[in-house]
Amino acid sequence: MTKTLLQQLLIVICILSGAMSFAQKKEDLPIGDATKYKIGDIKVTGSQTYNENTVIAFTGLRKGEEIYVPGERLSGVVKEMWDLKLFSDIRIFATSIEGNPDDALVDTINLEINIIEVPNLNEVTIEGLRKGQTKDLQEELKLSKGRKTTENLVTNTRTYIEDKYRKKGFLYADALVRTRVVEDTTGKNIVDMKIEVDRGPKVKIAEINFEGNEKISDKKLRGAMSNTKEKRFYRLLKRSKYIEEDYQEDLESVVDAYKERGYRDARIVSDTLTKVDDKTIALNIKVEEGNKYYFGDISFVGNQVYSDDQLRRIIKVEKGDVYNGVAFDERISNPQDPDSDDLTNLYQNTGYLFSSVNAVETKVQNDTIDFEIRIVEGKEAYFNDISVSGNTRTNDHVIYRAIRTSPGEKYSRQKIINSIRELGALGFFDAQKINPQLKNVSQEEGTVDVEYELVEAGASQIELQGGYGGGGFVGTLGLRFNNFSLRNLFNGKAYQPVPMGDGQTLAIRAQASTIFRTYSLNFTEPWLGGRKPVSFNVSFSHSEQFRVNQQNFREVDRSQRFLITGGTVGIAKRLEWPDNFFQFSQAISFQHYNLKNYQTSLFNFPNGFSNNLAYTIGLSRNNVGVNPIFPTYGSSFSLTAKMTLPYSLWNGVDYANLEDDPEFQTNGIADQGKIDQEKFKFLEYYKIKFEGTWYTQLYEKLILQTKTEFGFLGAYNNDRGLVPFERFFVGGDGLGAFSLDGRDIIRMRGYDNSSLTTSNDGDTVYNKFSMELRYPISLEQAASIYVLTFAEAAGSYDRFRSYNPFDVERSAGAGLRIFMPAFGLLGVDFGYGFDPVPSAVSNDPSGWNVHFIIGQQF
Repeated sequence: MTKTLLQQLLIVICILSGAMSFAQKKEDLPIGDATKYKIGDIKVTGSQTYNENTVIAFTGLRKGEEIYVPGERLSGVVKEMWDLKLFSDIRIFATSIEGNPDDALVDTINLEINIIEVPNLNEVTIEGLRKGQTKDLQEELKLSKGRKTTENLVTNTRTYIEDKYRKKGFLYADALVRTRVVEDTTGKNIVDMKIEVDRGPKVKIAEINFEGNEKISDKKLRGAMSNTKEKRFYRLLKRSKYIEEDYQEDLESVVDAYKERGYRDARIVSDTLTKVDDKTIALNIKVEEGNKYYFGDISFVGNQVYSDDQLRRIIKVEKGDVYNGVAFDERISNPQDPDSDDLTNLYQNTGYLFSSVNAVETKVQNDTIDFEIRIVEGKEAYFNDISVSGNTRTNDHVIYRAIRTSPGEKYSRQKIINSIRELGALGFFDAQKINPQLKNVSQEEGTVDVEYELVEAGASQIELQGGYGGGGFVGTLGLRFNNFSLRNLFNGKAYQPVPMGDGQTLAIRAQASTIFRTYSLNFTEPWLGGRKPVSFNVSFSHSEQFRVNQQNFREVDRSQRFLITGGTVGIAKRLEWPDNFFQFSQAISFQHYNLKNYQTSLFNFPNGFSNNLAYTIGLSRNNVGVNPIFPTYGSSFSLTAKMTLPYSLWNGVDYANLEDDPEFQTNGIADQGKIDQEKFKFLEYYKIKFEGTWYTQLYEKLILQTKTEFGFLGAYNNDRGLVPFERFFVGGDGLGAFSLDGRDIIRMRGYDNSSLTTSNDGDTVYNKFSMELRYPISLEQAASIYVLTFAEAAGSYDRFRSYNPFDVERSAGAGLRIFMPAFGLLGVDFGYGFDPVPSAVSNDPSGWNVHFIIGQQF
């Protein structure tokens, strides 16, 4: 074969990343005017890390193999090496071509594979940001030492930084990313990265101008833009920064504002951003409104399961109504509201997984639009296999009993949503990451599998605190295990660090100060017997209080003691009617009060005892959102009645004339101590409490919580009178709620503890109303954080005849909440009381008060 000078020169084969795909077993094909060669020697150069034989083995090239140059074989080798993303340059050279003496055979080609590795990252320097921001940014970008530094990494780093700060309102944010090769004694290819960040000024929106709008005013169109606002001094909840994604979403909201008023053809003709100065911009939006439309005839096609009348009741549209495209679409399907009363949910919640509902305009005449709602009902579907994954601590049976979907049942989207809600309410999993997956969906067989993907969250909490309350320094140590396993209590292998996984709750708490000591133990089994949602609860407690000088809390007389020992046994059952959010509960409790030289104004026997045997019955309903820490929708209410036996009906004691009974006299004079001992030997009372809470999503993550409470303590026998225990104490943060005498601590921000109670020994009636705006900062598993503002009012009354629901003290303020799985809820509130406290000498308002929140909610 004739050898030309060109055949002796260096042949360079550069294959771009867009080369044809390569398979090793695929026959080699020539590319263009190719020549066939036999491979001779193969040499690898340029690599500092990878062994030559390793590289050659990966390529699959072998000595003696016949290939085309250029050809698909070599193209595929280069492509596969690029796909490893380990090299910044790959070249295959022909170092020489040796002719074969037998012209019938191909020449031999000796190859050199030259590779340059992608450099490893050495040091990262970020300029233009504060130290804390620099550290956070480096962690977000995962710029750790040793990471492969590709061009793609450099580009993505710059893009991420600019997007991050533009979303925070820094419209002109710019990031310059440079890499510099570092001389390394080991011969490795390493680089330093320098990132220069120029955030620029935070840009505000000075003006939002509209053009072409005649039917809707500028003010209303600006109001439709929930995320993009003009700069105003009074704007607190929504800042006037410019964020491109939010702006584009708001442009759609402007069009929706027209559609809601009948202007179906409204559109944004143009929108421009104008720079006013370095810190402000103006947005100019031109709209085309079009004509106003009305609904005409609405017909249904394909519906067999539901009649036209049934479907019309959901659509709620009559002929002649002003066209409202937004509401009409939501009546067809509203994916933003899983509980929405729409046509899609109607079918999806009654077994028709494969159904589809679409509204089609069939006729537009003048200003009237006719619609045809086309329904494909499909075959009924049934749940087949129900499974869970991701639970590393919680036993399967605890999860399955909370899930509302069962094999063999008709498919229901609502049941899946309810299952998510129930799993989130357990508190064992990250509520934000509960993810039901539909698998093995078979339209032919009408079956679907559901797998609930879960992420375990910390279930146990430790309470370790110190603070001022209850007349002095209060120290608390508490352990709460929310996913306890009693059956594994004596199984040493189950301790991690305590037996976990059966969904039970075990709480142990000790609290002490100079004037009291309290110990309590509580155990709850949520599924007694394991078959039905019947909760069983048992608790024991003991408290010892010492007499204190009300004028000087430092003066404590330990010879005057008040001992309280008691326990409670209760059960609660989930109901199926009116719906399965209702729960019916019952409990029997007993407390023994033992007074040792302890004098109080409520009764006159410093040495004596009292018993409190009571029955409590309650009805509650709870359907708040998935996340129990930060509910975004739903409501809850509870109504409870606690009562004792009416002993005075049969014990034969004439309480009205005890003073005349010689048995209760001393030296012929009525002994009030003996009389009170007789009255309160066994307490006789009834106690009613109501509490209702509602959560409303105002927009996006801004949640409004509204709440109302009421409590009343009454007596069966007026001659016997109201009991000295079980009373209401209103005001403060509740950290001084150390007593176990049945009292209810009603927290009221802006005032000192119990300061709104008209009597030092508690009141018998109270009511409270509150509103709270909440906005989350983070809802991550490690810590849920949200800020809030509040306004509330409460009143406390010594007798029902003095009860006036409008005679209340008011307060307002702001606060912060942090929930960490290991410590529970922590927070602080700054509340301003607008009214004087009832016992105050002056008429000055209560003023500012700081309240620390530990393990409790207001």
